Amino acid sequence: MASRRASEKIIQEGRVKVNGQTVVKMGVKIDPRKDKVSVDGALITRSEKPLVYILLNKPRYVLSTTSDDLVERKTVLDLVDVEERVFPVGRLDFMSEGLILLTNDGAITQKLTHPSFAHEREYEVLLDKKLSRSAMRRWREGDFEIDGKRVGPMQVEPLVSTGPGWLRIILTEGRKRQIREIAEQLDYSVITLIRVRFGPIKLGKLKPGAWRALSPREVDMLWRSVKNSRR
Repeated sequence: MASRRASEKIIQEGRVKVNGQTVVKMGVKIDPRKDKVSVDGALITRSEKPLVYILLNKPRYVLSTTSDDLVERKTVLDLVDVEERVFPVGRLDFMSEGLILLTNDGAITQKLTHPSFAHEREYEVLLDKKLSRSAMRRWREGDFEIDGKRVGPMQVEPLVSTGPGWLRIILTEGRKRQIREIAEQLDYSVITLIRVRFGPIKLGKLKPGAWRALSPREVDMLWRSVKNSRR
């Protein structure tokens, strides 16, 4: 239903009932096989499988899908070792690197990938040459067409500390190959593309190919980023 801290808040707000009686006190013991627990009138059932949330630093030349129908290329599932069957949240193309989330929680996957929630995705991008001021202005305005659809404005700024040609790009649409397509339309080529943030979750210092489970706090941050739609 929610993390421990978020659950305590839900209880304190009087939204939880046990066998039809509102409970606002912490630490009430129940038998989940017999007692009926509801939140906002909706009955809570026992999950048959534990929910898993994984942060992976996808290297280049790895597919962000569950299988490869054409060639036996490595997928993100080959890099994580968990018993539960997980799925990637969104995608990174074959040549791109960085943060990708994997989970078996279908509810949060839908909310994180649906365009209406407009989650920010942050990238560090190296171009083949320094971006001109006019090109940067056009990129920020976002008046480009990809697959027959217009893309909106984006945040684009130079990463001076990293070196010439490096950019920080923040977008919310997540159109397929969006950054690479816009670079090509402006007569640039993308050399390196790394996703460093998805919503509130940051890649940090995780090495390429490495993964870890999200902390309960990070899972709670994800749910709060979709306006606590876990009800």
